[in-house]
Amino acid sequence: MKPASMAAQLGSPLAMTITWLIAGFFTLCGALVIAELGVRVPTTGGLFVHFTNSYGPKTGFLYGWSAFSVINTASIAAVAFICATYLNSLLGVPDLLNPSWNSFTISIYPLGHLYPFRDFTVKLIAIIMVLLITWINSRSLQAGGIFQFFSTALNIFILLFLTILLFSSSKGTISNFYTPEMSATWNRGMAAWIPALTGAFFALDGWINIISMAGEVQSPARNIPRALILGVGICLFLYLVLNQAYLFVLPVDQMATAKVVASDALSFAWGPKAGGLIAFLIVCCTLGCLNGNVMASARVTYAMGRDHVFPHWIGTLDQQRQVPVAALRLHGLWIILLIISGSFDMLVDMYVFVTWIAYGLAAVAVLRQSIGKGKEQPAYRAWGQPFITIIFICFCLFYLVATIYTDIVSFLSGEQPIIHAGVGLFLVLAGLPLYYYWKKKLPSSQTA
Repeated sequence: MKPASMAAQLGSPLAMTITWLIAGFFTLCGALVIAELGVRVPTTGGLFVHFTNSYGPKTGFLYGWSAFSVINTASIAAVAFICATYLNSLLGVPDLLNPSWNSFTISIYPLGHLYPFRDFTVKLIAIIMVLLITWINSRSLQAGGIFQFFSTALNIFILLFLTILLFSSSKGTISNFYTPEMSATWNRGMAAWIPALTGAFFALDGWINIISMAGEVQSPARNIPRALILGVGICLFLYLVLNQAYLFVLPVDQMATAKVVASDALSFAWGPKAGGLIAFLIVCCTLGCLNGNVMASARVTYAMGRDHVFPHWIGTLDQQRQVPVAALRLHGLWIILLIISGSFDMLVDMYVFVTWIAYGLAAVAVLRQSIGKGKEQPAYRAWGQPFITIIFICFCLFYLVATIYTDIVSFLSGEQPIIHAGVGLFLVLAGLPLYYYWKKKLPSSQTA
């Protein structure tokens, strides 16, 4: 989905390549830095546990709440949108609502408006996918793990297969790699680069899940950094090469108008049957991505219930299946609400914005630990400490400020109906009243 919007934002194939490289570099920096937290305290619960230890219960709660309300659930909703969009391109399901419903709005003053009935058919398919994956993971951890193993292998095969097919087309041309030049992109400034960077960050994200499941990882000092380097590195390679394959057959202006870019590119290169095949394979690919995120993300909410900062029933394991069924079901319901209320771009943008707030705070926690006197050195340290952490923190600050600025400019100019980062921040801050409610309800020993 994102290469099309990146092409529209940047208008230059070279700028697209540079964006992927920048996103890959800082994603890898962040992953390697934050891996120190998972190695120091390998526990289920991820950054919720680490923020509680580093900053206190309020920050820990707000992260756990933001993980539930935005980070984990909005990302799953966005991937479900991709799955449903490609599946609908295959099935051709007609619109189930009268087009007049598209104009129905819900005002969130002063942030803008929501359009819950736009793309309703796609949203309905996405909801069915989320219900299916939640049910699979509610059966057992083994069922979700087996599905994830085979879906990950299938994902890599699909991306490589698609790349080979596109590069072997006689309709491609290498002139698409450098035409047009970057002058228009430089003229647009941050309004072009920041949204495109957000799209690349979204594609490369998900690595934080291993921190959330660190308590279930054997030999974390060795396996967590190894998994992060391989995971981020393989994803960056696959997406970067696939982006070049899209450009090989589709000029950047044609890519910018594609609704399902992978299917459109292959249809142009090899005909509509090939486009339909790859659309089917991408549905399988995104189902695997959905499964991996559903399996890991509910663990954070489960940990909050277990630690009595969420209702206790959320922190219970099913006695027979030994999986957090209550947390999985709660996640499923909230994801459905996000799908109905949002658009793909809104979900992606607010998810990435809130996520990088958390990454910045996590890097600050690592920096405090790495320079603290008398601190025991962890079994793993990122290369170049503490300088790599300082560089990453500075980039986080720049990216977050630039995102808010470009988001407001795009909203005021009418390019988007709502301030995406503002909605994400609003959902995070909505957790403050809940924190004080639970602080009063629970004994002081459990909230200190």
